Amino acid sequence: MRIIIVEDYEEMSRKSAKVVSERLRRKPDLVLGLPTGSTPVGMYQQLIKAHKEKGLDFSRVRSFNLDEYWGLSPDHPQSYHYFMWHNFFNHINIKPENVYIPRGEAENAETFCNWYEHKIKEEGGIDLQVLGIGRDGHIGFNEPGSSLGSRTRIKTLTEETREDNSRFFEKKEDVPYCAITMGIGTIFEAKECLLLASGDNKAEAVQKCIEGPVSTETTASLLQLHSKLIIIVDEEAAKNLKSKDYYKHTQRMAEKLQAEPR
Repeated sequence: MRIIIVEDYEEMSRKSAKVVSERLRRKPDLVLGLPTGSTPVGMYQQLIKAHKEKGLDFSRVRSFNLDEYWGLSPDHPQSYHYFMWHNFFNHINIKPENVYIPRGEAENAETFCNWYEHKIKEEGGIDLQVLGIGRDGHIGFNEPGSSLGSRTRIKTLTEETREDNSRFFEKKEDVPYCAITMGIGTIFEAKECLLLASGDNKAEAVQKCIEGPVSTETTASLLQLHSKLIIIVDEEAAKNLKSKDYYKHTQRMAEKLQAEPR
């Protein structure tokens, strides 16, 4: 687990985009797992900039989104289909046929979820899974109490999650009660994970994720067991970390070693 503490949201966005860009240049047919929400927007903007100014090529990338609200059609302005195309996909050269996002209007949810799991495996598995984290420590829509071995499925949202997401809707009553989400087990199978967090409202969740016990109450805590995990958080999100100084020290040492000639 590599923990990178940065000054602010802008630096978090730049550093996370750099990680994605490096992996993409190394493997042009990268399979990306992608999140929505306010946290990754800055990263997407940086990747768009790299595409337009430096020729970062997404033409062979396959992407799988973490989740989608159950009951919303792809053209609904609050759907994650709409979010991804508006904030990212419309601005890069990814092929539409290589974009996979859970379908909130699928007639048979179980059949669709099984298909989604199969499609991820068919594409060789996710190379890099980018994640945000909820205030209660959830990843995807895997709310507290979710099985750590869970797969893609419909999940009922907590009132806290609905309250947090109500800022995107006209009123809280419009927020769906359920979502299709990759499971914890699905996420954990990614070859590498990159978790992002910004703001003091995420500080408690970040501390539990990194330093707390592995627990179904903080579903992000399973990432402690992942063999290849990068966590990038800003100062506000890192404020509760007990070993914050040590994490900064190890990061300085890593940067020093990279700078020294070999």
